[in-house]
Amino acid sequence: MDPMELLKLLGIVIVVVGFACKLDSILVIMVAAVATALVAGMDPVSFLETMGSSFVSNRSMCVFIMTFVITGTLERNGLKQAAAALMNKFKGATAGMVLAAYGVFRVVFAAFNVGFGGVAGFVRPVVMPMAQAAVESDGKKVAPEQLENIKGMAAGMENITWFFGQVLFVGGAGALLVQNTLEPLGYHVELIGLASVAVAPAIIATIAAIVYYQVLDRKDTKRYHSEQLSMDGDK
Repeated sequence: MDPMELLKLLGIVIVVVGFACKLDSILVIMVAAVATALVAGMDPVSFLETMGSSFVSNRSMCVFIMTFVITGTLERNGLKQAAAALMNKFKGATAGMVLAAYGVFRVVFAAFNVGFGGVAGFVRPVVMPMAQAAVESDGKKVAPEQLENIKGMAAGMENITWFFGQVLFVGGAGALLVQNTLEPLGYHVELIGLASVAVAPAIIATIAAIVYYQVLDRKDTKRYHSEQLSMDGDK
């Protein structure tokens, strides 16, 4: 292979080395892009045109920026406090119960291809405060390790229910991908048939996630709160 062709891979080397050295991600990517353009013989105008056309063709990927801005604005104006206050009205609720209810709620709406902003846009500012408030409703304190576990369970519930629930939507991206992949191979499948087949896995996955996170929540409650109660008794 021509050494000059291998030299065009310099950008990949820069990215790998930059990330390995934990340098600024944006700076590393920009340096890699400029280096690749120079090695490929692109002039500055062509480079800027390529960057601009790539940005325009993938502009939908920047929608997440609006999600962050909106979520941050709502949090600043008391979204998390409102979610926690709502949860305090339900006595006896646990973090596991909150996540279970959200799992059922999420998979149902996912079947209609309705999104809520994912982990950053909904789980973090709404579901997490509700789960944390459920733990603290009896005057308990959430241990740092327990809080991290709740974060993981909340994110996991979102990912599981959305992954298995969205394929229930007839005409969704996942169903279309399967249909278009099987068609050239001689297998004609209807979208409604694909959706009906996906019902059982979605239900099983949701139930499995609910049971698993209930068990983890009970273990955390027994571990952290029993220690806290014993410390309060010693005082």
